[in-house]
Amino acid sequence: MKCAIWCAPCTPSRYIKYLNPASWILWLDFDTALSEINTTYVFFAAKNCNFLHNFNMKTSLKLNNGSEMPMVGYGMWQSDTPEELESALNTALAVGYRHFDTAWGYRNEDVFGRVLKKWFAEGKVKREELFIVTKLPPTGNHPDRIELYLLDSLKALQLDYVDLYLIHNPATIKTQPDGFTPVRDANGRIVVDTSATLEQSWWKLEEQVTLGRCKAIGLSNFSPEQVIRICKCAKSIKPANHQVELNASYPRKELRKVCAANGVTVTAFAPLGSPGRKIYKGYTATGADSIVPIPPLLTDPVVTRIAGKHGKTPAQVLLRFLGQLDIITLAKSVNADRIKSNFALTGWELDSQDMADLDGLDLKVEGGTWGFDWKNALGGIEDHPEFQLAG
Repeated sequence: MKCAIWCAPCTPSRYIKYLNPASWILWLDFDTALSEINTTYVFFAAKNCNFLHNFNMKTSLKLNNGSEMPMVGYGMWQSDTPEELESALNTALAVGYRHFDTAWGYRNEDVFGRVLKKWFAEGKVKREELFIVTKLPPTGNHPDRIELYLLDSLKALQLDYVDLYLIHNPATIKTQPDGFTPVRDANGRIVVDTSATLEQSWWKLEEQVTLGRCKAIGLSNFSPEQVIRICKCAKSIKPANHQVELNASYPRKELRKVCAANGVTVTAFAPLGSPGRKIYKGYTATGADSIVPIPPLLTDPVVTRIAGKHGKTPAQVLLRFLGQLDIITLAKSVNADRIKSNFALTGWELDSQDMADLDGLDLKVEGGTWGFDWKNALGGIEDHPEFQLAG
């Protein structure tokens, strides 16, 4: 890890005698610095003058299978029309996005597949240059149906494999014999399926990696306890990534600690607070009944001030903030200018005060909801013992 030596308002001369002079450069290796600085003065300096701060934002994170996952991805949730999404995908590919996130449940894998086929045929991009993520829906989260759904996704995408395959939700929905149609009760509510465990689903996913249908596997919308369970049960392949709602107001610090301790990278969906969401509910603190509303992050005074300071958009500030914390981000937009600006996160950085100010936006809540209307769309899924999302 690289870090900056920043001693203002203290002067470098007060600390340079505690360093090997050969190492007194603007950027130096963190471990080398710690070995050469008297520990007492490191903590004194860190407390009084922001002595060490990580300004770097990687372009990718290495997963536990050795592959590199780009830090900035294009998300395909809630695109209004196939034509709109196709245009946005062409823009994103032209801009330089190489990480794309979709899901069986988004019902747009076929649109992406058509775009990819065209780009491959025209020689504009190679398959190995892309990092493609899709997800297993609750109807498929059963060892008897995982292969069915993954093959269906690959067919729609017109691909032989995906780079990362995620369990979209830890709950499972019972299906008709076709494996796709949800079973509903007399009141129209979803009937949950508890005939298999998460652990059994994970073992089946490991088989799909061995078969070459996905390079890595991971989780989405799991609790810290569920992440630990899957990591412990894995036979040979642990989760490579966990995708969750995460932003400056909802940084999921405890969940991130669990993921880091188990070598699981984290991807943030709704990194801007999901301003385009169709339904909004806010967050509920664990064990509390009252809703804690999420502020509009893109117009938050702290965010807009920092954006003005750097000559960047509020969205760029929010994405860069997470990137400097080694959190992969998914920004969804169909606006060409925003697609471009959301990708322009290199060549500048947030300083330690910026990072501290943005960290101060933390609402300090866990157990949130990003506002999907479960009761109308999948009412009944909340009855599953593994279900985690409120709504």
